Amino acid sequence: MTLPGSGTGNSAGTPIAGLEYRPGVCNIGPAEIARRRRAGHLGLLVTVGTFAALVAIDAPPLARLILVLPGAAAASGYLQARLKFCAAFGSRGIFNLGPIGDTHQVVDVVDRARDRARANRIGLASLAIGVAVALVAAAVPIGA
Repeated sequence: MTLPGSGTGNSAGTPIAGLEYRPGVCNIGPAEIARRRRAGHLGLLVTVGTFAALVAIDAPPLARLILVLPGAAAASGYLQARLKFCAAFGSRGIFNLGPIGDTHQVVDVVDRARDRARANRIGLASLAIGVAVALVAAAVPIGA
């Protein structure tokens, strides 16, 4: 968020927990980062569990392509945590460096564009990773 006369920073113009809002670079703080990491863990568990279930029921290898969804979800969570950037927040033009739910609006048009571009890159990277996971899972010679 760009405040008149203060440069880029959070709503108070000061960093929180050693982080500060940087357009297209950092839009979440420790609480939100932990939330994204947990989402990555959950996505990974669902991916592995689904793969195991598909193998256990002897589903055809092409059925394993469904792993694109949880694989992409896991990748998205981990990427957002690692990059300290929430794709949904970037798309919506908000940021949160404090407690969960304490969002602030990004008012500068250029900053919002940078955030949207970063959000799009995270989404595409997550999808690419999900597709790769699904293709590898389908190619593994297990079961049918």
